[in-house]
Amino acid sequence: MTTTVNENSMKIINEVERGRFKHALFDFDGTISLLREGWQGIMAPVCIDAIRGDRPATPEIESAVREMIDETTGIQTILQMERLVEMVREFGLVQPDKILDAHGYKAIYNERLLVPVRERLAKLASGELHHEDVTLRGAVDFVRRLHERGLTLYVFSGTDRHDVRNEAEKIGVAAYFNEIWGALRTAEEYSKERVLRDIIKQHDLHGAEVLVVGDGPVEIRNAKQFGCVALGVASDEVAGHGWDAHKEQRLAKAGADILIPDFGNADALEAYLFPA
Repeated sequence: MTTTVNENSMKIINEVERGRFKHALFDFDGTISLLREGWQGIMAPVCIDAIRGDRPATPEIESAVREMIDETTGIQTILQMERLVEMVREFGLVQPDKILDAHGYKAIYNERLLVPVRERLAKLASGELHHEDVTLRGAVDFVRRLHERGLTLYVFSGTDRHDVRNEAEKIGVAAYFNEIWGALRTAEEYSKERVLRDIIKQHDLHGAEVLVVGDGPVEIRNAKQFGCVALGVASDEVAGHGWDAHKEQRLAKAGADILIPDFGNADALEAYLFPA
């Protein structure tokens, strides 16, 4: 495996076939949208409180929660909460009759997460924030470029479907996508793996005809499972641009073929993906 760097805006991990893309699937949060920036810092206390019960948090609990969130970024929230239920039982600090189910913990998490999301949406509506303030640098422009090239575009997100569709409208990208998928009530009804498999089968696609773009290991692993090209977005969500070293390592480990910090250098990225 060799890594080449292009002006610190793109890292090529694996040489892949390029220029034949017909369909592209995008993760949403952290890849396009920054409306949910900071979700990890909201989920972690929810998980820690659930596990510790009435006892003080321990470094072991905090470490286990960080690892769980890190490994499951990009998956449906309900699956993260199912893992939380397992962790609560494994640590054994909460009486069995006090343990909630996955939907109960998800409700607590969503209630807390939607506070900053609604605040950002209100500021966007009032003009206090602009689209570029709530999207990763260059993301909307890059999506538009692929749309204009004739690619069929999709969003597949771990966020609840009604929320991701609403938020895509608010940040001005919904019109570019053929379909916007998000989590349904149960994991059996929806998964990124299932969406990707169905698209490949329905359109008789092969490997390098599909580009998968995301900032989580889940969609990157799914891409490689089906032989697609995986573009990892190792974004610093707080700044809205630039490298996040931890994400970079995590996405490389998951199998990303290409790594970028954001879409700010869309010219170079487009030229690489679609060589003359």
